Amino acid sequence: MMKKVYICAPLGGDVIVNFDNVKRYTRDALRCGTAPVVPHFYALCLDDDIQEEREIGLAAGLGMLWFCDELWVCGEKVTEGMQKEIQFCKHLNIKIRHVSEKEIRKKIGGM
Repeated sequence: MMKKVYICAPLGGDVIVNFDNVKRYTRDALRCGTAPVVPHFYALCLDDDIQEEREIGLAAGLGMLWFCDELWVCGEKVTEGMQKEIQFCKHLNIKIRHVSEKEIRKKIGGM
Protein backbone atom coordinates (compact mmCIF):
# COMPACT_ATOMS: atom_id res chain seq x y z
CA MET A 1 0.00 0.00 0.00
CA MET A 2 1.27 3.49 -0.84
CA LYS A 3 2.24 5.82 1.95
CA LYS A 4 -0.28 8.68 2.29
CA VAL A 5 1.42 12.06 2.63
CA TYR A 6 -0.42 15.28 3.43
CA ILE A 7 0.87 18.20 1.39
CA CYS A 8 1.24 21.18 3.73
CA ALA A 9 1.89 24.38 1.77
CA PRO A 10 0.74 28.02 1.62
CA LEU A 11 -2.57 28.81 -0.04
CA GLY A 12 -3.61 32.39 0.81
CA GLY A 13 -2.01 35.51 -0.55
CA ASP A 14 -1.04 34.87 -4.17
CA VAL A 15 -3.43 31.96 -4.69
CA ILE A 16 -2.48 31.44 -8.36
CA VAL A 17 1.24 31.11 -7.58
CA ASN A 18 0.49 28.96 -4.53
CA PHE A 19 -1.70 26.60 -6.60
CA ASP A 20 1.09 26.26 -9.16
CA ASN A 21 3.49 25.48 -6.32
CA VAL A 22 1.20 22.87 -4.77
CA LYS A 23 0.90 21.17 -8.17
CA ARG A 24 4.70 20.85 -8.23
CA TYR A 25 4.75 19.56 -4.66
CA THR A 26 2.06 17.01 -5.51
CA ARG A 27 3.93 15.90 -8.62
CA ASP A 28 7.06 15.43 -6.51
CA ALA A 29 5.15 13.34 -3.97
CA LEU A 30 3.64 11.19 -6.74
CA ARG A 31 7.07 10.65 -8.28
CA CYS A 32 8.32 9.57 -4.84
CA GLY A 33 5.75 6.73 -4.94
CA THR A 34 3.34 8.17 -2.40
CA ALA A 35 -0.38 8.93 -2.47
CA PRO A 36 -0.53 12.68 -1.78
CA VAL A 37 -3.44 14.16 0.16
CA VAL A 38 -3.90 17.74 -1.06
CA PRO A 39 -6.34 19.92 0.91
CA HIS A 40 -5.82 22.88 -1.45
CA PHE A 41 -8.62 21.47 -3.61
CA TYR A 42 -11.10 22.84 -1.07
CA ALA A 43 -10.19 26.37 -2.14
CA LEU A 44 -11.80 25.59 -5.50
CA CYS A 45 -15.08 24.96 -3.66
CA LEU A 46 -14.81 27.46 -0.78
CA ASP A 47 -13.81 31.11 -0.62
CA ASP A 48 -10.63 31.41 1.44
CA ASP A 49 -11.35 35.13 1.92
CA ILE A 50 -14.56 34.38 3.84
CA GLN A 51 -13.50 33.42 7.38
CA GLU A 52 -16.31 30.90 7.92
CA GLU A 53 -15.50 29.09 4.66
CA ARG A 54 -11.75 29.20 5.41
CA GLU A 55 -12.40 27.54 8.78
CA ILE A 56 -14.51 24.84 7.10
CA GLY A 57 -11.63 24.09 4.72
CA LEU A 58 -9.05 24.05 7.52
CA ALA A 59 -11.20 21.71 9.63
CA ALA A 60 -11.69 19.36 6.66
CA GLY A 61 -7.94 19.31 6.06
CA LEU A 62 -7.26 18.46 9.70
CA GLY A 63 -9.82 15.68 9.41
CA MET A 64 -7.85 14.16 6.53
CA LEU A 65 -4.67 14.12 8.58
CA TRP A 66 -6.05 11.26 10.68
CA PHE A 67 -5.57 8.98 7.66
CA CYS A 68 -2.09 10.16 6.65
CA ASP A 69 1.25 8.54 7.37
CA GLU A 70 3.28 11.74 7.06
CA LEU A 71 2.96 15.50 6.72
CA TRP A 72 5.22 17.09 4.11
CA VAL A 73 5.86 20.78 4.79
CA CYS A 74 6.68 22.10 1.32
CA GLY A 75 8.61 25.25 0.50
CA GLU A 76 10.25 27.78 2.75
CA LYS A 77 7.26 29.69 4.14
CA VAL A 78 5.11 28.40 7.01
CA THR A 79 1.77 30.18 7.36
CA GLU A 80 -0.57 30.29 10.36
CA GLY A 81 -2.80 27.63 8.79
CA MET A 82 0.19 25.39 8.11
CA GLN A 83 1.35 25.83 11.71
CA LYS A 84 -2.02 24.46 12.89
CA GLU A 85 -1.54 21.40 10.68
CA ILE A 86 2.00 20.88 12.00
CA GLN A 87 0.85 21.15 15.64
CA PHE A 88 -2.01 18.73 14.97
CA CYS A 89 0.49 16.19 13.57
CA LYS A 90 2.72 16.60 16.60
CA HIS A 91 -0.24 15.70 18.84
CA LEU A 92 -1.03 12.66 16.69
CA ASN A 93 2.64 11.61 16.44
CA ILE A 94 2.49 11.80 12.64
CA LYS A 95 5.93 12.08 11.04
CA ILE A 96 6.72 15.58 9.72
CA ARG A 97 9.10 16.03 6.81
CA HIS A 98 10.32 19.39 5.48
CA VAL A 99 10.73 19.47 1.70
CA SER A 100 12.65 22.50 0.42
CA GLU A 101 12.15 24.28 -2.89
CA LYS A 102 15.75 23.39 -3.74
CA GLU A 103 15.05 19.67 -3.24
CA ILE A 104 11.94 19.82 -5.44
CA ARG A 105 13.66 21.83 -8.21
CA LYS A 106 16.51 19.32 -8.20
CA LYS A 107 14.09 16.42 -8.76
CA ILE A 108 11.42 17.85 -11.06
CA GLY A 109 12.57 21.32 -12.15
CA GLY A 110 10.48 24.47 -12.10
CA MET A 111 10.77 27.96 -10.68
